[in-house]
Amino acid sequence: MVGILPGFILRYILLNSYETRAISVRKTEIQNQCTILADHLLTYGYLSDQSSDVVNAELEQFSSLYDGRIMIIDDDLRIIKDTYSISQGKIMISEEILRCFDKVSLAKHDKINQYIEFTTPITDKGTGSVVGVILTSVSTDRIAETIRIMGRKATIFEVIVGVITLCFSVFVSANLIRPFRDINTAIIQVEEGFTEEKISVPVYNETEAIAASFNKLMDKMNTLENSRQEFVSNVSHELKTPITSVKVLADSLLSQENVPVEIYREFMEDITKEIDREDKIINDLLSLVKLDRSADDLMNISVVDINSMVEDVLKRVRPIADRAKVELILESIRPVSAEIDEIKLSLAIMNVIENAVKYNKENGWVKVSVDADHQFFTVVVADSGMGIPEDAQAHIFERFYRVDKSHSREIGGTGLGLAIARNAVLMHEGAIRVESSEGVGTTFTIKIPKTHTVTGKQQETRTEDDSKEKA
Repeated sequence: MVGILPGFILRYILLNSYETRAISVRKTEIQNQCTILADHLLTYGYLSDQSSDVVNAELEQFSSLYDGRIMIIDDDLRIIKDTYSISQGKIMISEEILRCFDKVSLAKHDKINQYIEFTTPITDKGTGSVVGVILTSVSTDRIAETIRIMGRKATIFEVIVGVITLCFSVFVSANLIRPFRDINTAIIQVEEGFTEEKISVPVYNETEAIAASFNKLMDKMNTLENSRQEFVSNVSHELKTPITSVKVLADSLLSQENVPVEIYREFMEDITKEIDREDKIINDLLSLVKLDRSADDLMNISVVDINSMVEDVLKRVRPIADRAKVELILESIRPVSAEIDEIKLSLAIMNVIENAVKYNKENGWVKVSVDADHQFFTVVVADSGMGIPEDAQAHIFERFYRVDKSHSREIGGTGLGLAIARNAVLMHEGAIRVESSEGVGTTFTIKIPKTHTVTGKQQETRTEDDSKEKA
């Protein structure tokens, strides 16, 4: 369209310009000839005697040359000469003729009927009065025919140019979209699993940027897939281990006869421990799944006294701390209230504090500090425990990751506590970070906005709930 449409516009402009110019030239030419003819009519006294062969021949030649009609009208408005010999001797009264006697020459172009009409005054040079009028009608058929011929040639030219432009456009377009087609083919191959190779289409900056973005997406998808496979593998291993232990213990009992009641009791206690461990793993997995799904669901947000919430968490953890001979310390620097989901965030804080207690040393301590500024509140959990190696600190929030696997199994850890805590904190648009030194202790810092930001979907759900309550 960009190539062809200007051709049509140019054709219209050129043909109209030619027609306007040709009509203007013809008017000027005819007007000059009529002025000369008017002088000859006076010279030969044609208004009173129409027998002059010279003037008659000139009139016939003029009429034939310009394919027109000439009528000479005297001052009585009588037609004394008509080259078509139709109206000779008749009276003609029209606005144009009457105005011509007032020395006003007119030239009118009738585009529909294709002729130009002129009125030329015959002026007596002696008296300066108008003694007659020459009414001339000249055909513009030749001009119209020329325009038609030019239009046909222009059409042929436009068709040729249009075909060339179309072919050129198709060729250029095919070459321009080839890199995008290559990207699409590569994406389809990746989608169907034929290849995992990265896309490289360095033809344009745009295709290179698209390829780079897709490669980043592929890397992220591969990372997620590896994480999923690792998670499934870990879950299978963690769930299988207690079952294996239960089976071994049960087989041991079944393979013996006349086993004392004390042995049965001891074996059953071990089986119960393994079942409790299995139950804890399953419960932690369910908590983790609920936290993952809650990002899309409505959170139960309310204004909560953070100091009281942390104090309640410490009360629940205190029996574990007393058994481990670990002192719990609460430091409320200032009163803090915030918009949170109390159940989810208290679960996160409890998991962090439980870890601090379980991985502590005898007669150690865990200090929990609550503070806030105008925008965020922080919960800092510091302990005097064994610490976390520097190379392990980047992985502690991964599911089933354990720094000391033997000690974790000993104390009944599932490797999901910190993953649950991190998900709960992220749901509150907060952050959790760790600082640790081996043999010195570990400090976890949880930072949460005091005002919860409601997402579009949460807002929509809240609105629906409000409507139901009102109803």
